[in-house]
Amino acid sequence: MELLQRWHGWLMCEHPASRRQAAWGRTYNAWRIFLRNRLAVLGLVTILALVLVAVLAPVLAPYAPTVGDLRTTRLLPPSAQFWLGTDDQGRDILSRLIFGARVTLKVVVLVAVLAAPIGLLVGSVAGYAGGMVDAVLMRITDIFLAFPRLILALAFVAALGPGIENAIIAIAITAWPPYARMARAETLTIRHTDYIAAVRLIGASPWRIVLHHIMPLCMSSVIVRVTLDMAGIILTAAGLGFLGLGAQPPTPEWGAMIANGRQYVLDQWWVAAAPGAAIFLVSLAFNLVGDGLRDALDPKGNK
Repeated sequence: MELLQRWHGWLMCEHPASRRQAAWGRTYNAWRIFLRNRLAVLGLVTILALVLVAVLAPVLAPYAPTVGDLRTTRLLPPSAQFWLGTDDQGRDILSRLIFGARVTLKVVVLVAVLAAPIGLLVGSVAGYAGGMVDAVLMRITDIFLAFPRLILALAFVAALGPGIENAIIAIAITAWPPYARMARAETLTIRHTDYIAAVRLIGASPWRIVLHHIMPLCMSSVIVRVTLDMAGIILTAAGLGFLGLGAQPPTPEWGAMIANGRQYVLDQWWVAAAPGAAIFLVSLAFNLVGDGLRDALDPKGNK
């Protein structure tokens, strides 16, 4: 107990003795603020459960996700044997949902890894450089923002060809402009501060200033926006899967599962309802976590 109190005192020190202590203190304080939001904690637990399900899919799934029996198990309602019923190919829907979590997480992680750094770099460079560089980069950004994300993703997937990898690339191409706009706005408020002026006076190059001093200051806002955008990314991926342009059969993907069950929605409602509920719950969880992170990472928030 005494050790925990000492750690708490070290982390919450108002006058940290080193940069490491200051960084750990900010992280610890943000985590304490995040824990006050019970809905955000519930969302985080849901996401962690999704990750655990995806990792342990071969162990948790009661049946093979791509194998069914058309003669004996086709379109069976939820029961003790098949908890969420079966689809038109006799495949267990619960097993397909569990393996489909892997596809969903793959899309979310790869799109975030691809889109967020691109948007952050473009916005930071545009905001710091100004002038013609800013005008050109922002006009390119405006072109992407002029089209609805799903429509633009459909165009890119149609050009690249159907498949989960091409869908990820298409979604990433359409996802970076909002991050660029946000990073540019943050950079415009930072670039004339005394802190940046001091770094410039000691001889730091523009690229070093952008990469090592401006982009880290924009990270918190981008992280919050990425988390809040996860629901949109999931829905876009599901929309592409619904249209047959995402993951291809027999890969268990939630949007494709809804498309497969739409013709049975009146009589065998569970075929489309189960993946729809999964998309809703995961999207809601990411939104709840994003709200919690927004409060925790807000420098003007409560301490």
